[in-house]
Amino acid sequence: MVTLLLDQSQLEIVLSPIERAVTFHRENLRVERSTIRRVQLTEDVWTWLRGVPGPGTHIPGVLAAGTWKAAATTDFVMIRRHRPGVVIDLEGDEDFQRLILTTKHGPALTQALRLEVSDEQADVVEIASTAPVAVPKGSKRPVIRPRPA
Repeated sequence: MVTLLLDQSQLEIVLSPIERAVTFHRENLRVERSTIRRVQLTEDVWTWLRGVPGPGTHIPGVLAAGTWKAAATTDFVMIRRHRPGVVIDLEGDEDFQRLILTTKHGPALTQALRLEVSDEQADVVEIASTAPVAVPKGSKRPVIRPRPA
C-alpha cells in the first residue's frame, strides 16, 4: 500500500521497491498541492480506470499499476484487489491528469488537504490525527461532575 506524505507545497506518493518495479517508476511521485482539484473516496477504484494500460503491470481484478492512457489523458494507477481507495483529479500537472490509488488512508488525506501543514513532510494519517477538532458554534460541551464516593 502506498504511503502518502504531505507538506505545504506538495503531495508525495511513496512507492515501495516492489511498487516501483510493477509501475515502472524509478522514483516516488510528487504532485504540487496547487494542482489538486478534487479528491474523491470510492469503495471500488476499478470503476475509475479509463483508457488502456501503458508502461506498468495489469492483472485484471488483482493488480493495476503504472500509467493508463486515454484519448487526451494520462493517469497514474496503483490498485490492488477490490479495496477502498482515492481518486485525485489534477489540473495543470505536466505528467498526469488523475491519480487512482488503493489506500485505507483516503479520509485522512482529504482532512489533511484542508489543513495548513508545516514545511516538513509528514504522513497524512499523522496530520489528520493531530489536527484540532472543530466544535460547532453554539454547541455546549458536556458537564463533567465528580461521582459521589
